[in-house]
Amino acid sequence: MSSTIKITSNDESLGSLRVAFATNDNENIDAHFGSAKQFNIYDINSNGFQISSIIKIISKDTDTTVGLLGGTDIVYFANIGPTAAAKIIGSGVFPIKYKEIVSIDDELNKIVKMINENPPPFIKKIIEKKAA
Repeated sequence: MSSTIKITSNDESLGSLRVAFATNDNENIDAHFGSAKQFNIYDINSNGFQISSIIKIISKDTDTTVGLLGGTDIVYFANIGPTAAAKIIGSGVFPIKYKEIVSIDDELNKIVKMINENPPPFIKKIIEKKAA
């Protein structure tokens, strides 16, 4: 079980990438995929970023969590088990693991800069696929 808080906006320019961050403190990428208290989801493009939803995880069920992340392009976390990683990849979401705690704001700014300067191939592929 989970609860989702949706945030709406009239800014239609955002949304080139939809990125989820596993977090326990609402400020950092500091949670293991399977034990995250919530996932903060942002829409990101070359102009900036905006939070689009917060998924609060109440029940620790991998299949449910993967399903809740549907429509997300990338998910960041501190760690993940092999079964959950396979399920995330199988659902079409690109997983990114950090070994250390990283600020969500720092990562958001890094992604915007990457999009504007020289995005890695996997980000280019996501953006091109969504534009098609």
